[in-house]
Amino acid sequence: MSTYNEYKQLSLTRIGEEVLKFWEDQNIFQESLEIRKNSTPFVFYEGPPSANGVPGIHHVMARAIKDIFCRYKTLKGFHVTRKAGWDTHGLPVEIGVEKKLGITKEDIGKTISVEDYNKECRTEVMKYTDLWDELTKKMGYWVDLNDPYVTYENKYIETIWYLLSELYKKDLLYKGSLFNHTLRQQEQGLARTNSINRVAIVV
Repeated sequence: MSTYNEYKQLSLTRIGEEVLKFWEDQNIFQESLEIRKNSTPFVFYEGPPSANGVPGIHHVMARAIKDIFCRYKTLKGFHVTRKAGWDTHGLPVEIGVEKKLGITKEDIGKTISVEDYNKECRTEVMKYTDLWDELTKKMGYWVDLNDPYVTYENKYIETIWYLLSELYKKDLLYKGSLFNHTLRQQEQGLARTNSINRVAIVV
């Protein structure tokens, strides 16, 4: 008699649901960490998605690749902590909030306080986290969703500044020039892909 489930008809949806339920019921992710807690660490901080946009198939593909490395290291005996994160970059969120409130940059500090504006942005930037959490669980992507790092939090920002200061002390930063198109009304540079171009640190 077989010790494995036999399937008369192939239903990938049903099989996926059964596997996910088993992982959840048996706390498989947590167990994989617990039994290796004294092993050599392999720490993974997810290059975080932006929670102000809905997830798409390209996010599934990218996360599947990330997960391969973490699972491989787990199979090799490493203690693989995986920390989720949220990228709360400014301009797309700000544009969304200004459109929602019917304001412009000039109104900040006049018709709306900076504090209230920031509060609206913090709410707006996290509005799709439930969809992201659902996708994360459905695709079997193992990552700690309960304690994510969020890029607008002071401890994250201060850590980045600290690391930059350490790089500066080691003479690993330099100033250069870059020609870039500008989104005039937002005074913001645009990448060639028409997405927002962020400041690049060259090390």
